Amino acid sequence: MNSLPVLPLRTRYYSPSRDTWVLAILDALSRDCDLSQRDLAKRLGLSGAVINQHLHELQGRGLLRFESRNAKSYRYVLTPEGEQLHAEMASCCSSEAIHIYTALKYHVRERLRLLAQRNLTRIVLFGASETCEVALSALALPEGLPLQVVALVDNDPAKQGTLFHGHVVSPPHVLETLDCHAVLITSFGRQGEIREQLTSLCRARGLEMVSL
Repeated sequence: MNSLPVLPLRTRYYSPSRDTWVLAILDALSRDCDLSQRDLAKRLGLSGAVINQHLHELQGRGLLRFESRNAKSYRYVLTPEGEQLHAEMASCCSSEAIHIYTALKYHVRERLRLLAQRNLTRIVLFGASETCEVALSALALPEGLPLQVVALVDNDPAKQGTLFHGHVVSPPHVLETLDCHAVLITSFGRQGEIREQLTSLCRARGLEMVSL
């Protein structure tokens, strides 16, 4: 099964490096050598001039071969050296991504440890998202924490009643009757909105509200 295509993340803290763009171009062409410079520019969000510069640099390094399709366009074929570099860079990129994910799990675990230290052991996770997946992975780490997930809730009706990593997703109104100590907001992107939604309920029921 093919891996997912390399698409550089344009974020504040993980800005793509030059190597990232080289990998993204090699990866795209390894999947489809008939991609035009315009196709590559659109896919990667770069200008045509920048793509052209990268392609000629890769050609000069013996990593790409330009094959004429007609008088105006080329196919960009990875040489054996280009294929080898692509494999090496893809492996390194995957290793770094796993390292970041592992570091994030341990960061989340430390947040969860604070709940355990305060004996807030029965928790509800709010938000069936990628962040929630990380929290569940952190709870499953071998060291173990004395925390029990009593429910997983989400505002999205499409998610309610479905299974999310072994937990049935419930609507938020179950918080009115659940026997729990704290609500852990497992959504980095909507923390403010969820906090506003839960403030009155948590105050009335004496529940702790915690963000990751």
